[in-house]
Amino acid sequence: MKYAHVGINVTNLEKSVEFYEKVFGARPVKVKPDYAKFLLENPGLNFTLNVRDEVRGNQVNHFGFQVESADEIISHKQRLENEGFFARDELDTTCCYAVQDKFWVTDPDGNEWEFFYTKADSDIRKIESTSCSVEANTDTNKASCC
Repeated sequence: MKYAHVGINVTNLEKSVEFYEKVFGARPVKVKPDYAKFLLENPGLNFTLNVRDEVRGNQVNHFGFQVESADEIISHKQRLENEGFFARDELDTTCCYAVQDKFWVTDPDGNEWEFFYTKADSDIRKIESTSCSVEANTDTNKASCC
């Protein structure tokens, strides 16, 4: 396999392209009036934006990037905060049967992106004080940190 593919629905292509250019640190390879495509080599991701009249909430739980070091988490967080995005921190959190450092950003349509570094495995799914993505999801049955 060369690329994972994710296509999401968006209501404002211009705002979404601007957001994802900053998150990915790359420009789209194709932009049409109702569509944009990012093709990232690292990680291998074919990511498309598809314009719809309406998007209701987060249609998935969340998206994310697993990075290779705690320093990389800090670097991405600083980079995105410098772009004007608020990042919700979760350092030394136990979530998804792992101890992780992570932060979150949210796109213009409410889709959450998690950047995380896994420090160790855990026998516990989640420590209750860990917020994970519960705050952004209105359906607590769907709320998950993984």
